[in-house]
Amino acid sequence: MNKKENILIIGAGLCGSLLALRLAQRGYQVEVYESRPDLRTTDISAGRSINLALSDRGLKALRLAGVEEKAKEICIPMYGRLMHDRQGNTFASNYSGRAGEYINSISRGDLNGILLTEAEKHENVNIHFNNKCLDVDVERKTVAFESYQTKKQFTINADVIFGTDGAGSSLRKSYEKQFSDFKVSQEFLTHGYKELEILADAKGTHRISKDHLHIWPRGDYMLIALPNMDGSFTVTLFLGHEEGEYNFKELASEEHIKDFFKKQFPDALTLIPNILEEFENNPTGRLGTVKCVPWYYKGNTILMGDAAHAVVPFYGQGMNASFEDVVVLDRVLDQYESDESDWGKIFSAYQKARKQDADAIGYLAVENYAEMRDHVANPVFKEKRKIEMDLEKTFPTEYFSKYSLVTFNEDIGYHEAMTKGRAQDKALLSMVEGNEVSTSLEMSKEELTVVLKRVQEETGKMLK
Repeated sequence: MNKKENILIIGAGLCGSLLALRLAQRGYQVEVYESRPDLRTTDISAGRSINLALSDRGLKALRLAGVEEKAKEICIPMYGRLMHDRQGNTFASNYSGRAGEYINSISRGDLNGILLTEAEKHENVNIHFNNKCLDVDVERKTVAFESYQTKKQFTINADVIFGTDGAGSSLRKSYEKQFSDFKVSQEFLTHGYKELEILADAKGTHRISKDHLHIWPRGDYMLIALPNMDGSFTVTLFLGHEEGEYNFKELASEEHIKDFFKKQFPDALTLIPNILEEFENNPTGRLGTVKCVPWYYKGNTILMGDAAHAVVPFYGQGMNASFEDVVVLDRVLDQYESDESDWGKIFSAYQKARKQDADAIGYLAVENYAEMRDHVANPVFKEKRKIEMDLEKTFPTEYFSKYSLVTFNEDIGYHEAMTKGRAQDKALLSMVEGNEVSTSLEMSKEELTVVLKRVQEETGKMLK
């Protein structure tokens, strides 16, 4: 393949900046256009989640690009969930029964900044900020932009175009206009989100445990909090837009907002004394899943990351899935790059390798919302989770819960993790609900061995 071809990437977010870095490392000439200002010099959070959960799949991608250690320097390990009830009581639930498995809270902006800086170290990468993509002519391989600085419109020619411009992708919208066979679905939850903040204490340290992802599960809604390096927590309220006893539409006055937090999250309210100001100043965001097909056209354009498969944030895999896209593409390039293959063959192989897994994490993320806001406080779920932890601790190489398959097994595809994990869940829940197994007494290794074999047998039957 001709590495002198001009590759244009639309979007310099997390996926786009990692893609630019990896393609540059492989020797390609890359031009990146981003609508926003340079986030390394300008605050552009604008209500978007400012910290994310980085786990093994994302770390694998960063390792591939040689930036894993730099990313780890700005990570805060979270070893499990810490649930808060309405009375202020808490109980912890580890993410894994194995030692050394955890997810990381990381700043979106800081990580994006690292990737941009590393990409710009390569002479074959140029990043252009403040340029909004207006349209992509797939047939002519041209992209129309408008400069926010000069207000002028201009067109760029490219040999290959990657759309990594997020859930509202301009390239995807261009597909919709130009190709009758392009199919896209955007499914929005009835719930939205609003970000708040727990400030650090006077000494600049965290006021609640920084070793956990905090959850206030309330059935139809919930509050979560992730730690930041400066001692603060980013807090996110997930709540119905208009449905339910409490919803964003009804929380329109100081009285209603305060009453809501006093009744539902009293311990969190003590940590956010300026709740009214936070509530008023931070926008309410939408939560949706994007699925589309095909991801590529004419052998010269392709969607990646959220532009192809945006997911809701409840499995902590949105960023990790986008990073894994780069790993999969890199593997396909290893397979085809050395011969005279064209980009169409590469994009076809990439979509075939990736589409099923991208759909799977979309399903899993929606499912996990019900788990986080409700099931984590359910006695049956808690008992099932305790057994899972015991199985992982006792048989660390033989049993992996659905969460562990998704989060800590980066060499297993999302679809395989989903199907196997669902089958295991069904088998375990059946045993718990049938009183065939109980955590009221600590089970011996022999008893756990019986449980493991039963789960494996039932899982195997369901997967046939």
